[in-house]
Amino acid sequence: MSAATDDRQDDEPTYRWPIPPAEGWTADDLDRIPGLPPHTELIDGSLVFMSPQTAFHARCMRLLENSLLGQAPDHLDVMREMTVKLDAKNRPEPDILVFPLEANTGPDQTWYRPEDILLAVEVVSADSRERDREVKPRKYAAAGVPHFWRVEQDDDKGYPVVYVYELDPATKSYGLTGIFHDRLKVSVPFDIEIDLTAVDRRGR
Repeated sequence: MSAATDDRQDDEPTYRWPIPPAEGWTADDLDRIPGLPPHTELIDGSLVFMSPQTAFHARCMRLLENSLLGQAPDHLDVMREMTVKLDAKNRPEPDILVFPLEANTGPDQTWYRPEDILLAVEVVSADSRERDREVKPRKYAAAGVPHFWRVEQDDDKGYPVVYVYELDPATKSYGLTGIFHDRLKVSVPFDIEIDLTAVDRRGR
């Protein structure tokens, strides 16, 4: 390594990790803390940083976003990787969201309200398994999000497996309504049919 390179590295400012207040961060803080990595979430007042994305995760999001956009009724919109302000201490970022068009407030919008979310989708990664299987579904259900999908990779074929949940409004908890391999077909929140084997079709 050259001396010039060493000098440039010495001149670079040292990154200072944000120090949380005694009561923890709030949902509004995510828009104000400088230098946060992309796709930082807030869970129970703590910042959660994302690991590098896998090809499976990226291809799943592309397949689901494109399929849902193509099949959603005209009054609904689909967005990927936008946060939901569940409460003062929780602002998770689902991989895919479905919501009514009127929930869009403009190009500078950074979050949605839970009461506007019709469907939240989480594609499970190695570092997010516990959050996606337990923590986030529990919080989405408590906030009244009516539909939730958890997507995992099939160990044999490498295709997505989609676990579909629907909210029981009496208990504010999710019930599993189906597990879909190869092809997903549901009638709520609207008629949806997705060929899950197409997840990496462009890569073949």
